[in-house]
Amino acid sequence: MKLTESLLEALKAHGARQIFGIPGDFALPFFRIMEESQILPLYTLSHEPAVGFAADAAARMLGGLGVAAVTYGAGALNMINPVAAAYAEKSPLVVLSGGPGKNEAKSGLLLHHQAKTLDSQFQIYREITCDQLRLDDAERAPTAIARVLANCLRHSRPVYIELPRDMVAVPCQPVLAEAPPAVDREALDACVEEICERLALATRPALMVGVEVRRFGLEGRVAELARRLDLPVVTSFMGRGLLADADAPLVGTYMGAAGLPEVTELVENSDGLFLLGVIVCDTNFGVSASKIDLRKAIKALDGQVTMGYHTYPQIPLTALVDRLLARVPQGKRVHPVAHRPCPRHMPADQATLTPTDIATAVNDLMSEHGRMPIASDMGDCLFTAMDIEHTALVAPGYYATMGFGVPAGLGLQAATGQRPLILVGDGAFQMTGWELGNCARYGWDPIVLVFNNASWEMLRTFQPESSFNDLGHWGFAEMAGGLGGDGVRVTTRAELKAALDRAVATRGRFQLIDLTIPRGVLSTTLARFVAGVKQLNAAR
Repeated sequence: MKLTESLLEALKAHGARQIFGIPGDFALPFFRIMEESQILPLYTLSHEPAVGFAADAAARMLGGLGVAAVTYGAGALNMINPVAAAYAEKSPLVVLSGGPGKNEAKSGLLLHHQAKTLDSQFQIYREITCDQLRLDDAERAPTAIARVLANCLRHSRPVYIELPRDMVAVPCQPVLAEAPPAVDREALDACVEEICERLALATRPALMVGVEVRRFGLEGRVAELARRLDLPVVTSFMGRGLLADADAPLVGTYMGAAGLPEVTELVENSDGLFLLGVIVCDTNFGVSASKIDLRKAIKALDGQVTMGYHTYPQIPLTALVDRLLARVPQGKRVHPVAHRPCPRHMPADQATLTPTDIATAVNDLMSEHGRMPIASDMGDCLFTAMDIEHTALVAPGYYATMGFGVPAGLGLQAATGQRPLILVGDGAFQMTGWELGNCARYGWDPIVLVFNNASWEMLRTFQPESSFNDLGHWGFAEMAGGLGGDGVRVTTRAELKAALDRAVATRGRFQLIDLTIPRGVLSTTLARFVAGVKQLNAAR
């Protein structure tokens, strides 16, 4: 077995389902083996940031590993932002980079794509990955690969693997997966007992679920746990879309001052708030209507559980949930939980479009044709998604990078086979929207809604006096045909209804709907979020 084949088989055994990539000269040797071996399907895109976003979204949606393959220097360094996003938002992404051969440095010449030293790229990736490996020793490679891939899944964070181009075909033994580390059963039992005691003493307990619940494949088990504990459940902002297919007492998404008052009151007045896999960051808690004393919450995150000033280290989330299920009896009565319905029944009239109209029209579409998974970019499209019926969602809710939406939607369809709905602003579409030109090669046919206000509108809300937020109207709809899809520009609710009906009925080509929204017209959720941020900044 060749070294590259051993690596590919190990990726597949650890849950990778495909590879997204862009070749380059340092990567050509292992790209050839990837293509010829057919161990994993290979999808090539047009720009490295899109490769990272697509692989990230594939990992987020199905679990297992996302894999992004690039060349040395110009490729890998161009993908730093998506990898940083995956690190911040805890996505198990494997970066495969070609590299200079073991003896190339001896020439005395600087190598093309080299930044400072030949090792600069490796050192840069140390900052945004949880483990790193250069495959320059075939004998040690199987053990090292097993370690790196285990850490990627264990920590749900990116790892970096560099393949010197003269090593890719060297004979290598198969990779044997690492055994999971043992959990201290006594510590786990003590932790679970304390959690149950705290929840039993609380008069208003509540459960908030975050991204780790999906990253570790726990949605069904967490839904069952919520029913047994008789706890109302909310998702964090980053966790929107969790439990969409689970029978859980789900109330909504917590967004503090920007969210629904009943959800905000439930969370902020809870005396037994259980945070399960929730990243404690500003987008999840920065606009709280009243300050939450997180020291009194139960926080299970990053492989440990903290309650007040008491921390239980090395308690994996999976072990915690399984032990809680074993501890809490079945058949507990569940109190009915009120859930505010999402807006429906958009009038098909000549009124100009608002973000709320878009959410309403999408809800009507899903009510008639079934739910679709959503890939959303950053901006008002993501805040609009909070008014869309609860469905599977991937979005850069914390790191908040632009350009995620379109390639994430492609990664989602490649990984699941499901047709996605992509929500993206015009500014973000200018960055990565052109990746839609790859759809025809692979049979992808997403429905793309471009929120087009000719502006970086979310930035304008914080600094309205600045004219550099003006973008001008680009002809996105007119460009769709040249990219292999169909496009239409809509300005009214009647046109939006007709365009969505056509899009859902047309398969085999991507459908782009260019939504003209007047400047200054925001979703109610984004308007509340901006007001909350401004109020907090003024108080500082």
